This record gives sequence, C-alpha cells and structure tokens, in this order.
Amino acid sequence: MATTRTPAQVSLRDRARWFVELATTPLVPGDFWEVLDPMRGGANPRGRVVAVRPETRDAATLLIRPGRGWRGHTAGQYVRLGVDVDGVRQWRSYSLTSPPRPDGAITITVKAVRDGLVSSFLVREVRAGAVVHLDQAAGDFTLPLVRPAKALFVTAGSGITPVMGMLRDGAGGLGDAVLVHSAPRPEDVIFGAELRALAARGGLRLVERHTAVDGRLTPERLAELVPDLTSRQTWACGPNDLLDALQDTYDAAGHGDRLHTERFRPVVLAVGEGGTVSFADSGVTADADGATSLLDTGEANGVLMPSGCRMGICYGCVIPLREGSVRDLRNGAVTTATAGDDIPVQTCVSAAAGPCHLGI
Repeated sequence: MATTRTPAQVSLRDRARWFVELATTPLVPGDFWEVLDPMRGGANPRGRVVAVRPETRDAATLLIRPGRGWRGHTAGQYVRLGVDVDGVRQWRSYSLTSPPRPDGAITITVKAVRDGLVSSFLVREVRAGAVVHLDQAAGDFTLPLVRPAKALFVTAGSGITPVMGMLRDGAGGLGDAVLVHSAPRPEDVIFGAELRALAARGGLRLVERHTAVDGRLTPERLAELVPDLTSRQTWACGPNDLLDALQDTYDAAGHGDRLHTERFRPVVLAVGEGGTVSFADSGVTADADGATSLLDTGEANGVLMPSGCRMGICYGCVIPLREGSVRDLRNGAVTTATAGDDIPVQTCVSAAAGPCHLGI
C-alpha cells in the first residue's frame, strides 16, 4: 500500500513544493518553470530561433541557439527537432548546415515539401523567438579528421544540406574537391550564391545540373562529368534511386567502401497488403494501404505518434503490436502478434499486412 507524507514529515523545501503543487493542480511547478525559463536544461535540450532566412522560394535557413544541455555536433550530422503544430508536437530530422560555431548557434535548412506539415510550418510560419525542442546531434555522414586528397560530393535538391555543413567546415582542408549538384533550375539551388562564390575562389569545382534542361542525374552522366569518380572518396545525398544506382556503380568497380551515403527516406523494397489499423489507447481505427507506413497512417488520423528519423535508424517510433500482422517495407518481413502479445515494431518502416492492433 502506498503511503502519503504529510507536511510535517517532509523538509521545508518539500513542504513548500507540496503546498504549491496542491494549489496549482492540475499544473505543477515544472509547468511554470517551462514558461519562465523555456531554455532550461533537461532530458532534451531546447533551442530558440534567432533568425529565419529565405534560401529559395520554398526553402529557408533557421538560425537556432541551443539551450543548456546541448553537446555540440560535427558537420554533416543531423538533429531531431520538435515543434508544436496545431497543438500536436511533431518531430522531424534535419541536417545541420553549419559547422561548430564559436557562439554555439546551429543552423538547419528546410525545404517545404508538398503536404509536408512540419517542413511547411518551419519555412513559412516560424518566426524569430520561437522555442523548439532538440535531441542531441547524431549520424556518421561526416568528413574524416584526415581529409581525403580527392573528394567528390554528389547531391540533389535538399541533399545539399549535410554537405553544405561539411563544405563550410572543411573546404579549406580539401585539396581536390568536386561538387556535382542537381536541381530543377539555377534559382532552385539551395545555397546557390554561396556555392558559386566558393567555386570562384578556387575552393571547389562546382558542376550544376539543372534537370529542367539537362534531365536527371545518372551515374553514367556523372562519370562523364567526373571521369575518376570511383577513385574519389565520395559523399552522396539525394533521392534513393540515385543513391542506389551510385552504390551499384561503385560496387561494380570494386570501390564500394569509398561511397558514403545519407538518405532522407527509407528504401522501400516491399509493400504490404494493407488493412484496418486500430490504435488501442487513442480509440482510432483507420484503413491503410500496403504502401503507407503505420506512422503516417496514425499521424494522418490524429494519433500522437512517437517518431524520430523516420527512416528506421533511431528506433524513436517503436510501439507494441498487440495483434495482427505488419510488413517491414525495407525487406518484406512480416511480423505477427496474437492476442496478449506486445511485440515492438518500427512504425516508420512498417505497413499493415492485414488487420492490426497497435498499443498507442
């Protein structure tokens, strides 16, 4: 049986806190501290948006000053960022586009995507002074301490973002560096003016491919632009089909270990059959097709879903499967639970493979 302490049984500090909590229920002092000092330390650091700078018509850079508890980052890493949109906290992962700075500030550059709830909010609605939630920086898509003699960067669209952090941090230490970047038009190149200025100073050979005129970038076209590509240490970030084709090219040449890739979306190799998804604790039931992740299904139907990288890497989206079947979109593996089970599944890379019952 639980025991309840009376004010006479606790210290003066505990007694004061006891009375304050009693007077403010259902709020507790921590709720007020959050209002008075939103940048306080805790399990997760927070950051204050210092400035928002447009980059292109649909992309913007957010300058963020992290609060206490931020442990810093290495150029090329990403950060999980949480914002409240329509009263619901949403988490997304974004590449850090700044090198470590003396003032401790960081930048992320976000491209608004069609139907992108968070990306559109960050690009078009967030203003200086807003407080965001942060996880610690993560990821190994970074330059080595000993810079390679010959480096190649291959990027497309917003895939330039982690590479921009690297270039800002290490361009001076790269002897022979080439960047091949693909975007629809010159005005769609994120950081276009800065990249062209860097190339003009001789710190980089920049090759722009504009798909509206030149078509899509392929390994064959890349080999024409950079004949010695497989002999270079290469960092590539962009659509999965481009990265897959590059991996095949490097593997065929026997240099697969020279290619380092960063993916913004998981590789989908299999599609489930779809089915009815029940979110037990939320009381929500929704029909889902076999190509839509359980995470997206839940969010689309108003369920507050935990999430992280949304790529099956960080395990921030794991919830229990209590009954039914789900299919891993990466490899087609089916996980089945029977009544009474609590089998953890990654909702960002799993889809319904028939009726399924989730514990959230």
